Amino acid sequence: MSTETLEFQAEARQLLELMVHSIYSNKDIFLRELISNASDALDKRRLAGLKDDSLKTDDPHIEIEADKEARTLTVRDNGIGMTRDEVVGLIGTIARSGTAETLRRLKENKESAELIGQFGVGFYSVFMVADKVTLLTRKAGEATGVRWESDGDGTYTIETVEDVPVGTSIRVHLRPADEEDALYDYTDEAKIRQIVKRYSDFISFPVRMGESTLNSMKALWARPRSEVSEEEYREFYRHISHDWTDPLDIIQMRAEGTFEYEALLFLPSRAPHDLYQRDARHGLQLYVKRVFILDDSRELLPDHLRFVKGVVDAADLSLNISREILQQDRHIQLIRRRLAKKILASIKDLMSKDAEKYRTFWREFGPAVKEGLLDGTEDHKAILDIASFASTAGDEPTTLADYLARMPEGQDKIYFMTGDSRAQIENSPHMEAFRAKGYEVLLLTDRVDEIWVEAVHDYAGTEFQSITRGAVDLPSEEEPSPEQAEAYAAVLTWLNDTLDDVKEVRLTTRLTSSPACLVSDTDGLTPALEKMYKAMGQDLPSVKRILELNPKHPLVSAVRAAHEKRPDDPELSGTAELLYGTALLAEGGELADPARFAALLADRLSKTV
Repeated sequence: MSTETLEFQAEARQLLELMVHSIYSNKDIFLRELISNASDALDKRRLAGLKDDSLKTDDPHIEIEADKEARTLTVRDNGIGMTRDEVVGLIGTIARSGTAETLRRLKENKESAELIGQFGVGFYSVFMVADKVTLLTRKAGEATGVRWESDGDGTYTIETVEDVPVGTSIRVHLRPADEEDALYDYTDEAKIRQIVKRYSDFISFPVRMGESTLNSMKALWARPRSEVSEEEYREFYRHISHDWTDPLDIIQMRAEGTFEYEALLFLPSRAPHDLYQRDARHGLQLYVKRVFILDDSRELLPDHLRFVKGVVDAADLSLNISREILQQDRHIQLIRRRLAKKILASIKDLMSKDAEKYRTFWREFGPAVKEGLLDGTEDHKAILDIASFASTAGDEPTTLADYLARMPEGQDKIYFMTGDSRAQIENSPHMEAFRAKGYEVLLLTDRVDEIWVEAVHDYAGTEFQSITRGAVDLPSEEEPSPEQAEAYAAVLTWLNDTLDDVKEVRLTTRLTSSPACLVSDTDGLTPALEKMYKAMGQDLPSVKRILELNPKHPLVSAVRAAHEKRPDDPELSGTAELLYGTALLAEGGELADPARFAALLADRLSKTV
């Protein structure tokens, strides 16, 4: 039959023009796209063979052939093949691969252009590396084949040919290599092996070059757990994570129904050095029908689970050029929620099945997981269920469930205190009354603890209560008496007038051995939060706190007595500053004027020697 020359559809011509002008830096993906198309064709022939034995093939495979002298690369398969009308419909039009909107985005946004190939533009990507492309194909069950050819100039030729094997062969006439333009020598065997290993290793059909099979075909996530050895899982984990330690746990899941996907996930045993760096690369590998799409798809997991490694293989995704569209895809959002739920449930199982592994996990990743308490997700309860915290109840961390189980009768709050270290918190004056009464206090020392306790109000119906904020209502046999309140009224008023850095001075029963402590308002910022916000560049007004005094302490009694006898003595104001400064230092705070504090202290000490 005579050769016919046809024009590409308008949008296809524009896309070809963009391809020829090499707007996409990672040109390697053209080979991935050709292999992916070949795999699809083999899948279709396999399905067709279930209905018609004559369409079956005994050796489904993909073959790559490189000719250095002719500078051609051929990818052929013995899949379902195409008819003439299918060639025109699938290759002559962009209708199945994108839209005019896609082209507008590509022209306006170079970053979006970087994602061609990753989102199904497919066959057109071959023109990034080709001067000419020749396609031979014959549909299984048809007597004749089709020859298609184009140099990407907006037209193509098509003719019917005889003696064509069933399947499709695509011969790429390669442009000269230009490494400055990221155009490599795609006839080089090492380069071909590298591309196949990276992008097509888990295609379920063999990809052959000569006598060698280039891909492993071992999609571990698609195989039952009983059929995969622990060493195979460990080796796969090392391959995708570049971590040479063994994972703590392996999580495998499969979703079936209207939307199908498989996932194989790993909990690492140690945190990477860049876990808390904003520009760190993390995310799961995304496959679609065993074809590698993305190496670091952050959209598949919430940020607080960013340390999880693994792959997700979806049967079908409505992917497009823009990564923003991927973020909004409802199927991606569904996967994200289900994966997060499964991971948190697996960590909870680890708590009961292997306490040592759980402790390792929480030590390495606990602060990151607690970041999930800062957003509005549905994971709060699950995160709190798996969280553990240092506590005054012992040396080992405790869960919140265990804390509630130990609460004595009459306690109705989960008490906690934040600080830089366990030692600092345990030595704080705020701990005195709780220690004396045997009330357990959680010791929160991670930076994220300062923030999440603002967002989470309770666990299992029991409220969290900071022991450094507001008035803590502890059962006490000896509350400040009316007589004490009257006796201290004058000195409290004087201290309120004298100390500019405090909002209020009042008596308290929360202290047993310290003279004073500083507390924040119930809804006020803690010093650590104030410091954190200021470090982030936020201009905050100075936050004044409440100075609480222990009326039973000798120093406080002495100040009261001195004020009664010498209310106009100017040295008393220095004593007030010392009282405030010691309370600030006791909680690990910083003095506004350390030199003045030291001078006042030296002066007082000199008078006692």
